[in-house]
Amino acid sequence: MNRVGEMDFNKQPLAVLVGPQLTRVNVKVHKQITAIGVDFLPGGMFRMLGIPMHEFFDGGFDALDFFGSEIRIINDQLQQVSNLVEGKNIVEKFLLKQVASVKEILPIDSAMRMLLSNNGNMTMEKAASLSCLSLKQFERKCQERIGMNPKLYARILRFSNAYRLHEASPQLSWIEIAYAFSKHLTFG
Repeated sequence: MNRVGEMDFNKQPLAVLVGPQLTRVNVKVHKQITAIGVDFLPGGMFRMLGIPMHEFFDGGFDALDFFGSEIRIINDQLQQVSNLVEGKNIVEKFLLKQVASVKEILPIDSAMRMLLSNNGNMTMEKAASLSCLSLKQFERKCQERIGMNPKLYARILRFSNAYRLHEASPQLSWIEIAYAFSKHLTFG
């Protein structure tokens, strides 16, 4: 893996925790690769690890540093699976075990989930109100929980939604897509 502007590729660990990414990453695969990815809801990784997500920003970190020998065991088990369903079950079992130590859901977590479910189409004042925080407190908590300010997160959600529409309907021009989202329309 390397980032834009880097010449050399860096070998990655078998299990990687990846924070919020804004910089493009290039991946070079020498052999066939099988990967299991886990996406967390906004704030989910913070609730599990208790580490501010801005410290993970644009980075990938060895999961061994966070989970120790448990990840070594998981990696060993994953090397022996014959299909992805078995691998998924191993990872799910590990994550469900971690749930016992997850921090409680707070109103900000519900507000971030609402922002996600609305594809970023919500004012920050409304999101802050749903989180029972002032706008400034909401912005600080978003930095901690998702690694970025809420306006940037909402912008990424809107772009992601537009990009998915473009992939699903390549006949639409970007102008048509932008117009559809400016009017909150969807294409059938």
